[in-house]
Amino acid sequence: MIRRAILSINRVLLGLSILSALFCACSYKQNQVLFEGNTVKNDSLSGRVNTVDYKIQPQDILQVRNLQNMKYIVDDAAGSGSTAQATAAETAAGQGYQVQRNGTVALPMLGRVSVGGLTREEAAAKIETLYRKSIIKDPIIEVKLINLKVTVFGEVRSPGNYQLVNDRTSLVEILGQAGGLTDKANEQQIKIVRGSNTGPQTYVINLREVSSLTNPVTVLQNHDIIYVGQNKRAIRNDKLQNITTLMQPALLLMNTALIIYTLSNK
Repeated sequence: MIRRAILSINRVLLGLSILSALFCACSYKQNQVLFEGNTVKNDSLSGRVNTVDYKIQPQDILQVRNLQNMKYIVDDAAGSGSTAQATAAETAAGQGYQVQRNGTVALPMLGRVSVGGLTREEAAAKIETLYRKSIIKDPIIEVKLINLKVTVFGEVRSPGNYQLVNDRTSLVEILGQAGGLTDKANEQQIKIVRGSNTGPQTYVINLREVSSLTNPVTVLQNHDIIYVGQNKRAIRNDKLQNITTLMQPALLLMNTALIIYTLSNK
């Protein structure tokens, strides 16, 4: 009777071992197949990626400053009383001006200016010309887009959303802002997911290759997703940990059966 129980337990243990192996294999595949569709390898990227400057779109938020007077877009003299001063103070504190659905943005003393479809430089030149005509003497207008961002997750020390402050922010710069790669990271499989007219594309970057630093695809664009997967050693460790976790109940059951068998034969 006891021996039959032991045989049954052994069969259960064998079944659990097979299931755990299958589970770990599936777990590995699930963790590593992220963004595999429409993947473009690193060695085929050169010269293929269009890195045109970003065009201003509705809902974008602009920061507009007159570099001739860092505190204001419009000098106090051009405004009237406390209202102008309050507006200037808000601007100095980093107030943003949102682009409306029709592509216009409302600016002090100018009213609505059409900036949709323009690059940052083109918008700055247009706004500067409008202010120079009758409002500000010799303005130097600077326009920044303060809502552009990318998302970084996976094996980095500080995953999250990061703003694209510069016109051409590189992958390496953003990874640096995210605290760099962890010990588990696979630096040969950095994935950038980017929208396009034909749907999202996944680009694979190998940071071990120096040429990747000058690859045009590593100049990040708004709403890019950056995913850093695990290296082979980390994957093996995770699989071993999964097996150990799954086998613990089976080992406990086996130990209990052996104790019962030993006691029954005394």
